[in-house]
Amino acid sequence: MFFRKFFGITFCIMLLSISTTGMALAKERSGTISMTFDLSGHETKDAAELWIPYPVSDKDQDITGISISGDYAASAVYADSTYSTPMLYARWEKGSASRKLTFSFKAKRNEVLRRDFPAKEAAWDPADYALYLQATRLGPVNGEVGQLAAKITAGKKTVLEKARAIYDWTCDNTYRDPKTRGCGAGDVCLLLKNPGGKCADIHSVFVALARAAGVPAREVFGIRMGKKEREDVSTWQHCWAEFYLPGYGWVPVDAADVRKAMLTENLKLDDVKTAGYRAYYWGGIDPYRVKLSTGRDLTLNPPQSGDPVNYLMYPFAQIGGKTIDWLDPATFKYSIIYTAE
Repeated sequence: MFFRKFFGITFCIMLLSISTTGMALAKERSGTISMTFDLSGHETKDAAELWIPYPVSDKDQDITGISISGDYAASAVYADSTYSTPMLYARWEKGSASRKLTFSFKAKRNEVLRRDFPAKEAAWDPADYALYLQATRLGPVNGEVGQLAAKITAGKKTVLEKARAIYDWTCDNTYRDPKTRGCGAGDVCLLLKNPGGKCADIHSVFVALARAAGVPAREVFGIRMGKKEREDVSTWQHCWAEFYLPGYGWVPVDAADVRKAMLTENLKLDDVKTAGYRAYYWGGIDPYRVKLSTGRDLTLNPPQSGDPVNYLMYPFAQIGGKTIDWLDPATFKYSIIYTAE
């Protein structure tokens, strides 16, 4: 446990007791995620293509036991040229009546706690992190966004101080809107007018404001693992954010889970329990999630037809070069099942 002071009240936070569902958190979570896809219901006169976010191991997660099967004509793992985001690609030729694919992997994910910040910020060159300081199609860093970022971070000198001010502002001024489709588009200009949305919306705001203030930041796109032995997690995609602290590394934040907990548990901003969530998700994230990708405005590999892909967290498919709505189960049939080890 550790002690923090909020609203004049000193209290302790038991890290293992914090979760957005009121359940105790483990230090790690393991299980198998199995994805099944069926594009057979579309016109056979057109070729079909499918791109799936492909998780890889890093210091916080271990991905093993990968299995891929189906009746596709071709399949391979590629990465985009900007963010090196890995993706599984499959193609069915014209005339294919059956278009099915199964993709499964075992994931072991650790709780991440990164708060042992150095007392003095290291020297750094923003040019080295230009990719994470630039605007995206839906996340500008100038104009209204730049002005707001300057206001939020006024008087803050270090990257850490600026990031914390923007995190606090995001927790205070956004809210979870359960009516939002999927995880949200992350259109920052619209969100500043009506700051309600889901995780991709809330963290797009954080990232845009951070970048506008000169803090390297990025969204992380993933999927939650279940807490039961077996659960359908087809709609459990989740986005969080990271900022880069010079001389330390990438630091996770999850203002969206703060706001989700507030909605689920009917909490107010000045509730002691809300303060606990805010403290936990500043530099900490639970182990019930698997990182799938990063990057916005993606050109997939092989390239998709049409506009850049906003982000690759959901599977993405095109029939005859036309994109299928990945949030419409009537036209894009897939399921994602989590099974605990």
